[in-house]
Amino acid sequence: MIEKLVEVLFGCRHEHYSFPVTVRRAMRRPQAAALTGTYVACLDCGKEFPYDWQEMKVITSPERHRERLAELAKHAA
Repeated sequence: MIEKLVEVLFGCRHEHYSFPVTVRRAMRRPQAAALTGTYVACLDCGKEFPYDWQEMKVITSPERHRERLAELAKHAA
């Protein structure tokens, strides 16, 4: 509990990202790339985040991204 409060107050804001990296199938995927196959890393702290090439933005909520993919699949069918 206290750890989360300290992270919110003094933690990294993740404002500086690397260029998106797409992992090939033969390579081992980082956890962040499991959702889309592409990820970015915070240049300040090193944390990795999933990245969506279609919308050109970092995915902050995997649940919301899955809902969006399901919605797009319905429209495509």
